[in-house]
Amino acid sequence: MIISSTTDYRAAAQKRLPPFLFHYIDGGAYAEKTLARNVDDLADVALRQRVLKDMSQLDTSIELFGEKLALPVALSPVGLTGMYARRGEVQAATAADAKGIPFTMSSVSVCPIEEVAPKLGRPMWFQLYVLKDRGFMKNALERAQAAGVSTLVFTVDMPVPGARYRDAHSGMSGPNAAMRRYLQSVTHPQWALDVGLLGRPHTLGNISTYLSKNVSLEDYMGYLGANFDPSISWKDLEWIRDFWKGPMVIKGILDPEDAKDAVRFGADGIIVSNHGGRQLDGVLSSARALPAIADAVKGQIKILADSGIRNGLDIVRMLALGADCTMIGRAYIYALAAEGGAGVTNLLNLLEKEMRVAMTLTSVKNVAEITGDLLVREG
Repeated sequence: MIISSTTDYRAAAQKRLPPFLFHYIDGGAYAEKTLARNVDDLADVALRQRVLKDMSQLDTSIELFGEKLALPVALSPVGLTGMYARRGEVQAATAADAKGIPFTMSSVSVCPIEEVAPKLGRPMWFQLYVLKDRGFMKNALERAQAAGVSTLVFTVDMPVPGARYRDAHSGMSGPNAAMRRYLQSVTHPQWALDVGLLGRPHTLGNISTYLSKNVSLEDYMGYLGANFDPSISWKDLEWIRDFWKGPMVIKGILDPEDAKDAVRFGADGIIVSNHGGRQLDGVLSSARALPAIADAVKGQIKILADSGIRNGLDIVRMLALGADCTMIGRAYIYALAAEGGAGVTNLLNLLEKEMRVAMTLTSVKNVAEITGDLLVREG
């Protein structure tokens, strides 16, 4: 099929993946209203078209946390990335590395830190949850520092798993889930050979390394359900702030008051995010939440944003709404599932091309010029 957009990669991924994996990445919580609003609200952001400004020289790069990024984009942490392509974290990370942007490894990745980090020319980022098993958290932080990880992304909007109805229907969870996943896999032979057979071991690499035993996909939902900690508060992050010597970013901020708390806490950055609509349905889209947060803390802390970004124009929109940088999750997983690392490379090139078109037609020569002045104000 012809690939020209994230939409095309989504269709290709749906065709190639067993349904339990496609719906796990594609779905959201409850009725999936926030999932839809993330995309729709961002697409509704109108920009001022400006012309005849000599846009022959454009610069899409930024500096963030002391690192030079070729684009104002980082790859978001996505659990089980290694189930979407053979050793998927390695493929996605090397594609991001070649493009000059960060890859963020999920703490519940298939590949462990030690498998991915040595293959990269730049430091990767690492994501962590507050879990009841504090021993795992300490072990993961020590291993991340030893591997040269530069930035810690701390996800705080998952003290409990969201109610994701698709998972029970798809076979990710629910009755006879293991048998359903097996039957789906054998009816998707391309995935079954490339990932199911040649992509082993299918374990939670970081957790398996810590426990010195394989923690499989079968254990995935149970482990997370038993270890997410609903008692989480800012004080639970204090020892991590003291331990971690590099930049620390808080992911899952949707309210200006929480953003102010992150500043008081001493975080280096926040990610305006609703977990891609996968946690609490009915909350604001990131695009709707971002301007008020930017008004509250812009300049005091770095503001990143995710949820709903599907093209390079969306990146420009998020920056105009107040973000310093953006992150993409679903979009790159679709590309990874469809074409492996080559798909991620192509997607990033498409995002850059689309971003350059948007910058040219709004007459901004560099990322610093992408401000609220580009927005068409209502009324």
